[in-house]
Amino acid sequence: MLNVESVVENKCGQLLMKAITFGASDIHLVPTSNHFNIHFRKYGKLFHAGNLPFEHGNRMISYFKFKSSLDISEKRKPQSGSFQKEVQNQLYSFRVSTLPSVFQKESLVIRVLLQNATHPISSLCFYQNSTEKLLNLVSNRQGLLLFCGATGSGKTTSMYSLINYCSDTLARHVISLEDPVESSQENLLQIQVNERAGVTYAAGLKAILRHSPDVIMIGEIRDQETANIAIEAALSGHLVLSTIHAKDTVNCIYRLMDLGITIEELRQSLIGIVAQCLIQIGHHDERKALFEILSDIHLYEAITATMRGEEYCLPEQETLIYQRNSIEVNGQHVHSSI
Repeated sequence: MLNVESVVENKCGQLLMKAITFGASDIHLVPTSNHFNIHFRKYGKLFHAGNLPFEHGNRMISYFKFKSSLDISEKRKPQSGSFQKEVQNQLYSFRVSTLPSVFQKESLVIRVLLQNATHPISSLCFYQNSTEKLLNLVSNRQGLLLFCGATGSGKTTSMYSLINYCSDTLARHVISLEDPVESSQENLLQIQVNERAGVTYAAGLKAILRHSPDVIMIGEIRDQETANIAIEAALSGHLVLSTIHAKDTVNCIYRLMDLGITIEELRQSLIGIVAQCLIQIGHHDERKALFEILSDIHLYEAITATMRGEEYCLPEQETLIYQRNSIEVNGQHVHSSI
């Protein structure tokens, strides 16, 4: 007869398998007053995937915490970690996050990440001319290329595609600094942010600059020190790719100014700003990315307008309308995922 630990391990493995088969990006275990609800997130929507009694749910959460090297006895504080597991001959990373709830139970979310997965940028773009523009931008030897967009809009996937192009096609030395590393890539040198060990974004970037990189990918510019070092790296002969929280491409300029970057530094370092959203075509599961790319003359005009204190608007054909839930592209009715 199987012991309790084996039963829990089997149930957890079955849950992961079910989520992967469904194509879920996240697994949610949310406590209610009577039980745990299981939800799978796919394409930005939650789908109910069953219920669990409190006893089973608590044991499964403890198992996932153990696999992620978290403190099983601590249930009052948020915790986060990760573990890897091979499923159907493919390696997956599972990023685990726990939060205490008002029902005196923990809530668990697991992000499902396929490792060593690469996609040519041409397979991600809805418009072919977006592919050409993005590849032209990463062909630059130096400069700062920024991505913005809603959570889950595919920014990191696009950056992975572009830095793999830099490594494989352009034969450049690529180093990434991420928190956490979302997808392990065997042909890239990837650095994990570890604040406990003193490897912050700022400290990691300083170390990377001494490691002879051609291309640097930063998971996110989130503070003034990281922004300054990213600008310094771009000005000193490196191509730097990163994400930043901003509403759209033009407002990204103001966001950088909020982080202490001067207009002159922007003028000398920025080579492009890319806003991204995902669309689902018809009733198919396949999604494609729409890009709003601010570069070349439009970027120059936007920075110049900012210097003068004027508002700049992209030409209509270059702009994405994020506010609409459904839009029409080339006569096809599509649904925005954000």
